[in-house]
Amino acid sequence: MSTCKTLIRTSLSLSSFEGTTTRRKLLSFPLKNLNPISLTLPYSPFPPLNLSFLSCRSRPIHLGFGFHRNRTSPLSTAALCIEPSKETPNDLSKDTVEELLSNADDVSRSMKLERRSETHDGEVAPGNGRRWFPYLDRLRCGDADMTSREVIDALSPCILESRMERMRTVAENRSYSVCLVVEGLSDLGNVSAAFRSADALGIQSVHVVSGHGTKRYRDNRHVSMGAEKWLDIELWESTQDCFKVLKSRGYRIATTHLGTDMVSIYDMDWSCPTAIVVGNEHRGISDDALELSDLHCSIPMKGMVDSFNVSVAAGIVMHHAVYDRMSRLGRHGDLMPKECQILLAEFSLRHSKSAIRIAQEYAKRLENPASKL
Repeated sequence: MSTCKTLIRTSLSLSSFEGTTTRRKLLSFPLKNLNPISLTLPYSPFPPLNLSFLSCRSRPIHLGFGFHRNRTSPLSTAALCIEPSKETPNDLSKDTVEELLSNADDVSRSMKLERRSETHDGEVAPGNGRRWFPYLDRLRCGDADMTSREVIDALSPCILESRMERMRTVAENRSYSVCLVVEGLSDLGNVSAAFRSADALGIQSVHVVSGHGTKRYRDNRHVSMGAEKWLDIELWESTQDCFKVLKSRGYRIATTHLGTDMVSIYDMDWSCPTAIVVGNEHRGISDDALELSDLHCSIPMKGMVDSFNVSVAAGIVMHHAVYDRMSRLGRHGDLMPKECQILLAEFSLRHSKSAIRIAQEYAKRLENPASKL
């Protein structure tokens, strides 16, 4: 008899709708191979729930004794049928910095507008022929070309106004007068962190000299926060090739190194174009880089240890370079209005995977106005 009383009391407590932790437990069931049925929750004061409107492809539905409202509008198709996420950890790794840097073709494809060749004698940066700017005001669209203005006109209706304004502000604060070179880093987490710092500080150009390390961190997407999407990344097989091109673009090469002939970063004039070089986590800067560089710089140390983590060191040097430029020049971003427009067009093309297709369709309509009708 006492057992029956206990069962009755338990049943009544379950049917009660007042707040208890028991009521909040969710009943979860998959809808795979689910025929349209009506579900009646045991001891529920509510009428049966008709599940016939749900697609069999939906995610498992979680039902509780309390109110769990779907924030999606009930009139939305997405509210009725939600595709399950098909991304796996292996899929997520495809967008990491490691995946990007493993293929030079992928890196070159990430930059959309036509780039200036090293021997290009045409357009130069207005008012400053020594500062390098990599892009031409041209996008190849089949047999036709588009200007940066046309690219922006084509894509701006497809981008949120707030997002477009953010990209415009970023372009205005970018500079190619300071660039970062990472040489032989074997820890891709450090590379990702350096990329993130470069993007945050308005440094657009980053160079990676291949290393031979075997250690890899595949989950770098969360370290870089997608910064690699907005940077101009160039890959090099040797330090010699990288430095030769950088010097032809007007950069002085400053390697971060502890030695007798080093210069404090606080004593340098960062208003002239400078390439900051950081080396391997264990071996440091290579002998080739030390020999080919124009100067060696270091961060004054005040503690018992004599070095920073390589990504931290890169961030400190870049930050001081930007601060020094702002002190001397009034601002870090030094692109001319035309260059800002070109870079904004480049950002717009990188904004989504469909941007190139939209621009190509726009170019076709420009070529054949009758197609608009």
